[in-house]
Amino acid sequence: MTIKNVCVYCSASRHLSERYLQVATDVGKVLVENNLGLVYGGGRAGLMGTVATSVLESGGHAIGVITEYIQAYEDRYDELDELHVVDTMHTRKQMMVDRSDAFIILPGGYGTLDEAFEIMKWKQLRLHHKPIVFVNSYGFWDFLKGMEDHFVEEKFLSEDDKNLFVIVDKIEDVMPALLAQEAEGLERAGIN
Repeated sequence: MTIKNVCVYCSASRHLSERYLQVATDVGKVLVENNLGLVYGGGRAGLMGTVATSVLESGGHAIGVITEYIQAYEDRYDELDELHVVDTMHTRKQMMVDRSDAFIILPGGYGTLDEAFEIMKWKQLRLHHKPIVFVNSYGFWDFLKGMEDHFVEEKFLSEDDKNLFVIVDKIEDVMPALLAQEAEGLERAGIN
């Protein structure tokens, strides 16, 4: 396995249901159980802080990347193994991608969608071959399945584009999905 660090995109909202916080906790544990480090947005709130706390409390390694602007109104997580404070969102997103070998997308809002769609587009452009997995807890990403089918039907995406990411409904399916995509990515990149 060449995956060492996994970037987790998710919400920093402070007003989330406990059920989503539990999903973030479980994902953090899965990362540590598989000797994978966490790369994420560096905040303490919402799913972001919950997944980081889960990783740290389980004995794992957590890397945060936060902007100067965001840390002015959102608590940064100072106890991380690494915390990088950068000047812009573009720098933040690039550093998170550069430090990651795969991506897990948990429930989130506009920020999560921004990061997820950017990384999917980069994969479509073959700028990377890294696995992307959406965790569809409580049907949160069901709309994404329908949207993708609609895009393909209307010819805005090809059938091949449907392989850019995988949506899983259960936490126990995250690692198999990452590993299967990793193998496909290595094959597409011509690495055996």
